[in-house]
Amino acid sequence: MRSPVDAPCVWITTLRADGSPHTTPVWFVATGDTFWVASAATNVKVRNALADDRVSLAIDGSGADPHVAQGNVVVHHDIAGFPDVVSLFMQKYDGWNLLDETVDGARVLLEISIERWLLGGS
Repeated sequence: MRSPVDAPCVWITTLRADGSPHTTPVWFVATGDTFWVASAATNVKVRNALADDRVSLAIDGSGADPHVAQGNVVVHHDIAGFPDVVSLFMQKYDGWNLLDETVDGARVLLEISIERWLLGGS
């Protein structure tokens, strides 16, 4: 069985200003119990994360071993300051360079610290 961190995407849920959930699939990498998501700075999930740092993640929910976690997010605007994370994205996603802003414009990194595993995890 493959590790959940090898899954191609994670579903992230952030909270809108009215408290309703906003869920979307995203590419991610993980270092220990910290998950990293790269996003265009203008995306709804980023706006939500800046207003309320609570998030949940669902990983590999289509398999027999789903993982669901909740945690808190910090939005980093200086993604070049995280070269190890940039390298992990390049390795996992066939050379994708999240520093290249020609497609989506300015990007940010979401650093998600897991506070509690609801399913799976450790």
